[in-house]
Parts: sequence; structure tokens; C-alpha cells
Amino acid sequence: MCFSATSSFIAAGVLGTIGVATLRHVREPRTLLFASVPLLFAFHQAAEGTVWLGLNGQIDKLALDHAAFLFTVYAQGILPFLMPLAIALMEPRGWRRVAIIALTGIGAFVSLWDLFGLVFYPSEVFVSHHSIAYRNPLTGGEVIPGLFILATCGGMLLSTHRVVRAYGILNVIGLTIVGFIKGNAFASVWCFYAATLSFMLYWQFAHRNIDVETPNGTSPILRPLLMPWLRWRGDGAEGR
Repeated sequence: MCFSATSSFIAAGVLGTIGVATLRHVREPRTLLFASVPLLFAFHQAAEGTVWLGLNGQIDKLALDHAAFLFTVYAQGILPFLMPLAIALMEPRGWRRVAIIALTGIGAFVSLWDLFGLVFYPSEVFVSHHSIAYRNPLTGGEVIPGLFILATCGGMLLSTHRVVRAYGILNVIGLTIVGFIKGNAFASVWCFYAATLSFMLYWQFAHRNIDVETPNGTSPILRPLLMPWLRWRGDGAEGR
């Protein structure tokens, strides 16, 4: 994220709270992965906060290298596969689901390519214009980042669920702005922007607007909560 370690850790704390709150409202196993996105971004921001500490000389180089590796593994090695997969799991049968599954295959290829590069090629991490830039000789260029965007945003734009499509549109807008303004630290800034959209996911799950069987409408069937142990005392009646 831009600015500092403090802002990254604050973002991690806020996103972690939103992530747990979102999981409290999950009622269908097929929506669990998508609902986990805010919590995953919380860990991601915490990793970048640790990278800031390393770049500021507050922790040793070994810890910095591990934190940078964790950040890039999620941003480049997991996210391009995880995002279309999460959307494909929620998608009802039809041509949209077939297309999203195809994008999941593209995302899997990008993930494997990036993971290979991150493991076997040396990466650089440095501060550039108040943001963190990550460089790896195999994960850069134009083709792989283009496939990355296609996989992560394409599935959202194709989704039957209006809220998922809106999430995708906002990501594309943010991606375009970040590409022009902060192209030198694209992964860091865009991932933070995408993480902030987690508020939207919480709102939709809390209002039961993401339903596998009735897309774009609140389910008439109040299903039991998938993880009732996350709910504190006094909320038990809702999960019955």
C-alpha cells in the first residue's frame, strides 16, 4: 500500500474485521471462497506492512525477503486463480459459467507461471514515489500481466450476480487509474484499491443479496449459517 507501514497495518486490521464480519453471514458453501476475499486481503496488507518495516530498516533483510515473497505470492501467484474460481463456484449453469471456468484455467496458468518466476528468479523490492514496487524478470512484461487482468477481472464482469459485476467494474476503473498514476508500483496500489472494495462484499452478504440459487435477489429460504461459531452470543436466533 502507499504511504507507510502504519497505514498498511491499519488497513489490515480494518479488513480483518470486515473479513470476519463477512464470514459470519455466509450461508452457502459455494460462496465461502468469495466471502473470504476481505480476510485474505487483510493478511496481504499485513505482509506489505512488514515489507515497509524491512525497507525502513526496522527488521532484518531475511524477514523483508520473506514478507515480500508472501506479498507477491498472493498478488501474483494466487489471486489470478483464486478470484475467477471463487466466481465460478457461485455461478449457475449456463454459458457464463463455462466462460468463467475457461478464465479460471487462464488464471491457473498465470499463477503457475508467476509462482515459478517468484521461486526460481530473483525479485527486487524498493520504494518508488511513496509506494512499494516489486520486480521479477519472469512475471513482468505485457503478456502475463494482461492475462492476469483478464482472469481476475473477466470473471467478475461475466458474472450473473449484479454485485459481482459492479465489483468487477470498480476494479477495472481502479486498475486503469492506478496504471496511469502509479504504474511503477501497480501491484501494491491496485491490490490496496481492490481490498478497499471489501466493504461492498460485506454489505451484500449481510443483506443476503449474493445467493447461488436466486441470483440478484434475496433468497426466500433462510438457510442456516455456515459458520455459526463466528457469531457472538445474542445472534443465535438468526442462525436457526
